[in-house]
This record gives sequence, structure tokens and C-alpha cells, in this order.
Amino acid sequence: MYAIVETGGKQYQVEQGSRIVVEKLAVEPGAEIVLDKVLMIGGEGCKVGAPYLAGATVRAEVVAQGRGPKVLVFKRRRRKDSKCLHGHRQDCTALRITSINS
Repeated sequence: MYAIVETGGKQYQVEQGSRIVVEKLAVEPGAEIVLDKVLMIGGEGCKVGAPYLAGATVRAEVVAQGRGPKVLVFKRRRRKDSKCLHGHRQDCTALRITSINS
């Protein structure tokens, strides 16, 4: 059984036991979180929400809080001798899916 959930403006396909990295959530590591924005549950029978499934939840355990890989942004303006280099690391949260409830 798998589910498609929405968190942080993005959609993720998850299964029980899978690990995903999402946008930062304000939760301590080791805590349990309930994702209630379930778009679809698939497997033997497929259930699709409009846009969300009523009563469907996905439970996950917060594994770690961290930062993603560094993204370099380089801007250069031709003929102006103007250059600018910026680095950015997005905060993220690692989740382990414990159960899918339909």
C-alpha cells in the first residue's frame, strides 16, 4: 500500500517504512507527526481525494532536522564587470513513515 501526501507545497509518494526529506517542520527529532493532507491511497484498491481524502492520515516519525545540499547562485552582467556569488542551504526534516491509515 502506498499514499501520496502533500507537505511544504510538494507531493511525495510514501510507503510504510520509507524515509523522505521534506521542507522544515517545527517538530523535535523523535516526535511523531500526523500528515492529514492525503491526496491518494493506492494498492489493491485505489482511493482518490478531491483534493484530499477525508479521514485518511499518514503517521511519521521525525528522524532528524538538518540542512540540504548547498546551492550556488552566480549572477553576472555582461560588459558591466559585475559579478555576484551567493550560496544557500535549505532547512529540511527527515521523516520515516510508520503507518498509512485510510
